[in-house]
Amino acid sequence: MNISYNWLKTYIDFDLLPTEVAEALTSIGLETGGVEKVERVKGGLEGLVVGKVLTCVAHPDSDHLHVASVDVGGGEALQIVCGAPNVNAGQKVVVAVNGTKLYKGEACFTIKKSRIRGVESNGMICAEDEIGIGSSHEGIIVLPDEVETGTPAKAYYNVASDYVLEVDITPNRVDATSHFGVARDLAAYLRQRGKPARLTRPSVEHFAVDDPSPAIRVRVENTEACPRYSGVTIRGVTVGESPEWLQRALRAIGLRPINNVVDITNYVLHEVGQPLHAFDADKIKGGKVIVKTLPGGSKFVTLDETERTLTDRDLMICHAEEGMCIGGVFGGLDSGVTEQTTNVFLESANFNPTWIRKTARRFGLNTDASFRFERGLDPNQTLYALKRAALLVKEVCGGRITGEIEDVYPSPVEPCRVDVTYRKIYALTGKAIPVDTIKNILDALEIRIEAETEEGLTLRIPVYRIDVKRDVDVIEDILRIYGYNNIEVSDDLHASLTYRTPTDRSYRLQHLVSEQLCGAGFCEILNNSQTRSSYYETLTTFPSRRCVRLENALSADLDCMRQTLLFGGLESIGYNERRQNANLRFFEFGNCYAYDATQAKDGDPLAGFVEDYRLGLWICGNRVENNWAHPDEKSSVYELKAAVGHILTRLGIAGAASVEATPRESDVYSASVTLRESLTKEILGTYGIVNRLRLKDTDVSADVYFAELSWTALIKALPQRPTTFSEIPRFPTVRRDLALLVDRSLPFAEIERVARESERKLLRRIVLFDVYEGRNLPEGKKSYAVSFYLQDPERTLNERQIEQIMQKIQAALERKLHAVQR
Repeated sequence: MNISYNWLKTYIDFDLLPTEVAEALTSIGLETGGVEKVERVKGGLEGLVVGKVLTCVAHPDSDHLHVASVDVGGGEALQIVCGAPNVNAGQKVVVAVNGTKLYKGEACFTIKKSRIRGVESNGMICAEDEIGIGSSHEGIIVLPDEVETGTPAKAYYNVASDYVLEVDITPNRVDATSHFGVARDLAAYLRQRGKPARLTRPSVEHFAVDDPSPAIRVRVENTEACPRYSGVTIRGVTVGESPEWLQRALRAIGLRPINNVVDITNYVLHEVGQPLHAFDADKIKGGKVIVKTLPGGSKFVTLDETERTLTDRDLMICHAEEGMCIGGVFGGLDSGVTEQTTNVFLESANFNPTWIRKTARRFGLNTDASFRFERGLDPNQTLYALKRAALLVKEVCGGRITGEIEDVYPSPVEPCRVDVTYRKIYALTGKAIPVDTIKNILDALEIRIEAETEEGLTLRIPVYRIDVKRDVDVIEDILRIYGYNNIEVSDDLHASLTYRTPTDRSYRLQHLVSEQLCGAGFCEILNNSQTRSSYYETLTTFPSRRCVRLENALSADLDCMRQTLLFGGLESIGYNERRQNANLRFFEFGNCYAYDATQAKDGDPLAGFVEDYRLGLWICGNRVENNWAHPDEKSSVYELKAAVGHILTRLGIAGAASVEATPRESDVYSASVTLRESLTKEILGTYGIVNRLRLKDTDVSADVYFAELSWTALIKALPQRPTTFSEIPRFPTVRRDLALLVDRSLPFAEIERVARESERKLLRRIVLFDVYEGRNLPEGKKSYAVSFYLQDPERTLNERQIEQIMQKIQAALERKLHAVQR
């Protein structure tokens, strides 16, 4: 959520810099991801000043240029060559002095001392479009005579920079989804640190009915879905463009101004966190708003011109004949405010979070309103927000508040009562926080102390704090304002001895492999285990029917549990690619989930669900790039194969005796290898080249090589023997090379397997150092150049022994694989 620094300061006076505000909010649980400077005019009109044209004469070598002498309040007048037809002596103008940067779109140019047709020019007299405050280029800007010479242009045009803080709101902190909510927490932070912080909320005391004549009435038929509904009618409004201050506030947080009435509802939403909706009152047939559900199957066209089919669990805001709006989610096409609107009905309601969440998910909608309603809002705030918006409408759009406020609130919500003891505060925080400090923090958080004893406090929690219902919630609030960094780490050591479990062994090996991968240039990533089901709709390797779907998904992008680590990594690659970071090595440990309907059993809700812990590796981009000592080199699937091999070696389960590699193609890979344990034939994992269709799903342009290993299966396949070591052999290694003519489809792994089977004792290593496919070879054949390393740990091998071993290996290769020596 975007929070404007300047907007925040209208509710609380503080002297913190934007970066300091970000740090303060992060420390109290409102994590701020970044701070971005926002300028209404690019460049902020820096370097531009108001000048007075003292003299203006024709250029001696031009029929349209003028040479002006301009006083900019800095002592000596500047000589400036100007081509505008309306420049004259005595004018007050805007001058860009030497060194000023001017912008046109993304292009930037700097004003410098120059000679124009032989005459020196020191600056530039500017037109509107040249400094970004308008679009006119008919002539230079001429200011009123009373403007003082030397005044900075940014002061004259009131161009102030703003900063936007990107605050990540957790689902439980709906009370902080507004500028005032954030200001409330910031005030508590400042008060705890001894800084005066007076929180000011805009007053609505001047709200009054201007016209007592009857207005739009309200009837709520479904109070479960709508606990409170407030509304007011304003007649005689003028709908048009919003004033500059309102447009500036909305643009700062990334909203596009629409018209003054709609902009006011958006402004109040982001000011206090209460969604509002404005209806054209003349389109409310029967003069009555009815809050109810419509029969299942009813059709309704929303503001995006999409016809939607309603269920009997979708709350609608209706008039006497039909629906006008999907309550709390999205407006209708024909009931909103337009430029022809003169009478407005403002809605400020409170809706059941479960109803709103389910409706929003059914229709795939995620609006600012539904985002807040589905987390639960304070029903006691609707009247304040309604009055605030009504007063702003009167101020900005004119009009008369007609009729009394319609407020349907059958079951008022009272503040929650919570008992908390000092003993429990100490037990959970680990520090004896002074009682006076605890009381000050509670007062700053607007938590009222109802009763007090020596053991603790009885508190009344504000209704807007829907996440604070228990004593532990209160203690968490006390601790975040007190400051997590103020809790000292004790010198005491509390430990209990235990035996090592299989989980401990798995975690130790995971840590070992993680360090190995980091040392090899990989970066660890951590993705959400929830993903979008659309990834699996066309797959057979991970079919859609095996997805574990969420009943109340937060969004269509997070509506099922992942079956594979693949797509999360591809999303991370796409994110980096779009930021010019294309050479990537990622790895991730995480759970994957699947559902097998054939294994489901009555009475066992978990039957049929499968959870597997996996390790994923991704490689893309260049292996070497921009290196003076080495030409650029693209990554390949063999680099991935080596990484997988090193993992298996580190775990002690590598080699042809333990792992079988089976080439395969699928809708996930364009080419891949499946690894199996030779004895049990259990699949250990796969690796290969990711199918281009899967890359397209995640907007990745580069080739990606991906491996997914079942960590559960790898741990199961670990050898159960203890680790042993042997002395370094004292006798030399012997190398012999063979050039073998084999079938083109034969993988090198088969050469290695047969060779090791034929000589188990003295064959130490097999290395493929060349592959040739081309001229002078029979059709369908290729040539492998292979090195065989032999060593006897007890004696030096003689030539006769070496020859016998090589003949045995060569005979086995020829007999089993039809490999012929070239």
